[in-house]
Amino acid sequence: MEGRKETHEFKTEVKQILNLIINSLYSNREIFLRELISNASDAIDRLRFRSQTEPDILGEDPEFKIKLFPNRDANTLVVRDNGIGMTYEEVMENIGTIAKSGTAAFMAALEESKNQDVLTPEMIGQFGVGFYSSFIVADRVVVESRAAGQEKGVKWESSGDGAYAIEEIDKPDRGTTVTLFLKKVEEDEEDFTEEWTLRDIVKRHSDFVRYPILMDAETTEPIPEAEQIKDPDGKPIGETTRQVVKEETLNSMKAIWAKSKNEVTDEEYKEFYKHLGHDWNDPLAHLHLKLEGVTDYSSLLYIPSKAPFDLFDRERKHGIRLFCKRVFIMDDCRELMPEYLRFIKGVVDAPDLNLNVSREILQQDRLVRNIKKNLVKKVLELIKNLDEEKFNTFTEEFGQVIKEGVHFDGENREKLAELIRYKTTKSEDKWVSLKAYVERMKPDQKEIYYITGENLTSLANSPHIEKLKDKDYEVLLMTDPVDEWVVQSLPEYEGKPFKSAEKGDLEIDEAEKPEADEYTDLFGFIKTSLEEKIKEVKPSTHLKESVSCLSGDAYDMSAYMEKILKASGAQAPEMKRVLEINTGHPVITKIKSLYDKDRNDPALKDYSDLLFDMAVIAEGGKIENPSRFNRIVGNLMNSAL
Repeated sequence: MEGRKETHEFKTEVKQILNLIINSLYSNREIFLRELISNASDAIDRLRFRSQTEPDILGEDPEFKIKLFPNRDANTLVVRDNGIGMTYEEVMENIGTIAKSGTAAFMAALEESKNQDVLTPEMIGQFGVGFYSSFIVADRVVVESRAAGQEKGVKWESSGDGAYAIEEIDKPDRGTTVTLFLKKVEEDEEDFTEEWTLRDIVKRHSDFVRYPILMDAETTEPIPEAEQIKDPDGKPIGETTRQVVKEETLNSMKAIWAKSKNEVTDEEYKEFYKHLGHDWNDPLAHLHLKLEGVTDYSSLLYIPSKAPFDLFDRERKHGIRLFCKRVFIMDDCRELMPEYLRFIKGVVDAPDLNLNVSREILQQDRLVRNIKKNLVKKVLELIKNLDEEKFNTFTEEFGQVIKEGVHFDGENREKLAELIRYKTTKSEDKWVSLKAYVERMKPDQKEIYYITGENLTSLANSPHIEKLKDKDYEVLLMTDPVDEWVVQSLPEYEGKPFKSAEKGDLEIDEAEKPEADEYTDLFGFIKTSLEEKIKEVKPSTHLKESVSCLSGDAYDMSAYMEKILKASGAQAPEMKRVLEINTGHPVITKIKSLYDKDRNDPALKDYSDLLFDMAVIAEGGKIENPSRFNRIVGNLMNSAL
């Protein structure tokens, strides 16, 4: 019976990506080979792990290997592995479409790019579309694969021109073969059918791959004496050497994490990271540990220099791979790194683990818990000791994630508090640590003041902090949603309590506390006019120049927290807030005069609404009735002019 055979059109966005890959990476053409070798290595890792419990799955092919077949006459390059292979459905899912690799996010990033005509190799790595880099050098790509334990194989073929074909085939052996029908080599371009070119690329980029990367290479060997032609004096006549073709291993296959630090160069560390993380950026820093004692393990961990596009996707994979005596156990090992360090990539090799360990067993394993505790401690130390430039990069990329640990990791809360950074009213757009903030607090300042919200500029100009700025007190500007949980979990730092600038009385100068008695009647009128919107009207301890603002009681939910909960679909209780009035403002003096003169003047209701709307606008909110607001302001302007 004839097998399945289908032809499919790529989606529009996939065509765009392929077009960018084919036409924009001409200066980084060699990246395709590292990607294909990395994919082959991953496939063998998975088969090797599976063979621990299913040894028969290897059949008569137990020696793992990756082999390159350059053919100058046909102008092709073949990359073959004997790894786990793929089924028809897996080929459709993994390489039949780029959707699994984050197409939407990839295209969004391109839209934001300043130069959308250039696709950098960093984006190739970040969005996991490495396989498609094959089309940089190839007019046509054919993939033939047979999954281990399956009888039928599958063939995928595309010219990168908007369509691909897929069909069932007979394939005698397991694994995957990628055949590249190479483009014509232009002047000054690398020829990927040349032995020395392939040898150089593998040495630079894939030397540490744990499986032999083989190639039939031409070499010179001596002719055995028995086969040599000699003269009567016994001297050889003619050549004593000959050219032969032999299978050669191109890589050293040394597990880089098993070496000592002084045996590994910076370049080797970087290349291993790029292989491991499919990331073309250099890492920000690395941590190479080898611990011997009660708990034995080796690890090589990296902090990336760029956050992945799916950093906040809870379904994304973690970057830790677990090995036992250099045998791959599992990737995405969440049991070795807490969620707030999910951006860390690397390997951990624990020789005392059971090869058949499951995720359920890992969660209960004392050895694993010990390793995790040590690794977290070392990673936090690594981050703390970054130089200023690297630390600022880390904060920009991962500062929001590291703050999650303050809420979730009570054991390391103090260490994490040392790592979090904020912009402030005095920092001039630079990052400030809590330690630095406390060191420059005013002598009479008792609390660490902060304000939360979405926009840095709005917070820096918020009416809530006018009095604080007048007293020359510094205010932390918290713009990450997680900051709301940080201040709940971290009530104080070095003995200084955190104090919200928008909730409760500031109590920074009791001598300046406004008197409420003479405004009691007016405030009662305003409260009655706005009773559906506010719970109280009172003289402000926050305002210096603005007329009004909205605040909460000391233990109320902040306006930003309420907004976060509503945006996430959570049930947030409707919170009525306090309308604070600046009794020192001349506008309030005149409104009071109008109220004392005629309490039934209809303008008083308009002014009450206006005070509320101005407070909403000042904190970046939306007013309910913009047309009424425009009418009132227009009338006031007309009267004034």
